[in-house]
Amino acid sequence: MTMTMAELEGTGEKFSLDSLMDVRARTRKAVHLIADQVQPGMAEEEAKAIARDTLKELGMRRGWHHIIVRCGPNTTKDFMERSEPGVVLGENDIFFVDIGPIYGDTEGDAGDTFVFGDDPDHLRAQKEVRLIWDQVRDTWFAEGITGKELYDHAIDVAGGYGWTLNMDLSGHRLSDFPHSAHYDGPLAEVAFRPNPNLWVLEIAIAHPERTFGAFYEDLLLEDQSFPG
Repeated sequence: MTMTMAELEGTGEKFSLDSLMDVRARTRKAVHLIADQVQPGMAEEEAKAIARDTLKELGMRRGWHHIIVRCGPNTTKDFMERSEPGVVLGENDIFFVDIGPIYGDTEGDAGDTFVFGDDPDHLRAQKEVRLIWDQVRDTWFAEGITGKELYDHAIDVAGGYGWTLNMDLSGHRLSDFPHSAHYDGPLAEVAFRPNPNLWVLEIAIAHPERTFGAFYEDLLLEDQSFPG
């Protein structure tokens, strides 16, 4: 049965925009608190343990998706793929943190990329994944295109910077828990212009020759309510 736009963008009785914005801020802060504690020489499991402890301290231990910390070659993995074991964060390395905690009844989701050392490709990936995200988001805001068109555009934008877009990470709903009661598929398959405050834009890029990538995600918000 084909679902209507209203059904796909539905929310529950406990949905509150103020709560969503509060949890967004808390989740983005948590990503950086976690990353600040990650150091070269750590295995991914050590970093994930730090993430679990940090979220517990923040009252955000429960999550609607599992904690992801990927480093080095594992940054090219798809969402559900297991990381290659034994990968340790190096002195010149790249990693990203992706968390989806629940605070109260509301879902959060944030992901960002971090770099140790001065590898120019790593630093470029960290910078340009956000530039790509911003450019795609601006197109959504200005042109009113569908979710599918948005990711077709994202492929072109990423390619213009010299990166390959990982379409396994192609956006999703967010709401009061659980968003899956309304829609559990990717934003890239939505055949209408996604409304603000309901959808997460994910951008995952990979180097065309080297085995590493970068990741950034955030809510699609209206321009006047977009605090960085």
